[in-house]
Amino acid sequence: MYKKYIPLLFFIINLFLIGCRSTKEVAGIALNKNIKSNIRIKKNIPTIEIETRKTNAEDFIKFAETLEGIKYTYGAASIEKGFDCSGFVWYVFNHFKIKVPRTSESFTNSGKEVSVEDCKMGDIILFTGSDEKSGKVGHMGLISSNENGRITFIHASSGVGKKIMKSQMSAYFVIRFVKVIRFFN
Repeated sequence: MYKKYIPLLFFIINLFLIGCRSTKEVAGIALNKNIKSNIRIKKNIPTIEIETRKTNAEDFIKFAETLEGIKYTYGAASIEKGFDCSGFVWYVFNHFKIKVPRTSESFTNSGKEVSVEDCKMGDIILFTGSDEKSGKVGHMGLISSNENGRITFIHASSGVGKKIMKSQMSAYFVIRFVKVIRFFN
């Protein structure tokens, strides 16, 4: 009966830990080491090929960072209307004239899968939506840094902030983590 409250309790405890800088650093290191997905994809999603040509991952992320602060809007993919998570990723790729799908779920079986420990700037991180038991990708972001296991990604957040922002791997994201994929060499 109380099992359904465990994720909420975990989230509340994490909020308390964020208030203490030293605890946050220790928790961040512990969370980002050896993260493995427990998500089982329930739907067969076709693989797509994405050609990044000679696009530089650093330029790609620098452009993505210029969009920080733009509001979150479900189903949107423009500076004027705002962005949802896949609209944001689509817009950044489109800026470099790289054709990609418009939905986060379409990225499920694409790119080269890499471990969290080996992720780097420009990689895409995939999560389930808010329901970690859904068995489908429903959120995504772009890795902006991996400094000794402290992963930061930029994404269009529908939660706290409701805007394009940078986040670090936290308990909230770890339980929803699906995988990291790479398109840039």
